[in-house]
Amino acid sequence: MRRTSKQHTTEAARSPWTALTLTLLLAAEAFAQEKQTDRAKLAGAAAEASQSISTRRVVVSVPDCKLALVQDGRVVKIYPVAVGAKVSPSPAGEFRIIHRITQPTYYAPGVIIPPGKANPLGTRWLGLSQKGYGIHGTNQPRSIGRRASHGCIRMRNRDIEELFELVRTGDVVELHTERTAELAEIFGSAGGPTTVASGNAPAAVAAGGDGGQN
Repeated sequence: MRRTSKQHTTEAARSPWTALTLTLLLAAEAFAQEKQTDRAKLAGAAAEASQSISTRRVVVSVPDCKLALVQDGRVVKIYPVAVGAKVSPSPAGEFRIIHRITQPTYYAPGVIIPPGKANPLGTRWLGLSQKGYGIHGTNQPRSIGRRASHGCIRMRNRDIEELFELVRTGDVVELHTERTAELAEIFGSAGGPTTVASGNAPAAVAAGGDGGQN
């Protein structure tokens, strides 16, 4: 009888510890499952956020003398521009915006023109990753729609001011010197721009940027 009583006492003592251990194991398992669910949710949210990041690019058609802002495959706005003259053509290729300068100063050998009506760069400068080239305003609005610049893309001041607020450093800028199916879809079919002879003016520099071709 004593042995039976002692055995019952030992089993009774073990029972709370067994229940506690089981409870802890279940809690740990539930915690691990919850963490796994949280990780899955975070991964899903990250994937969704990645997909929601918009893609923005500036597309310039040299033959059309037009610039389009394209976001997520949709044309947001189209602007008329001046492109490089035949003697100083705009470069072709894909570049990036590396400078955003308000009220740029124009520098050339022996010439410094502060911001103002006489400034050839207008009111804004978007410097490109190809040194010396950019998208900027102008003090010659009549040149817009023509092949008139020294390689840069000129815009009316009001247009570059609007575009300036819509783009950011790192955005892609595509300069196309030949018509493509995509350009035809973006800009439609149009005749070529008027050619304007351009003299060999000195290179320009936007304050804080690279040497520029006006």
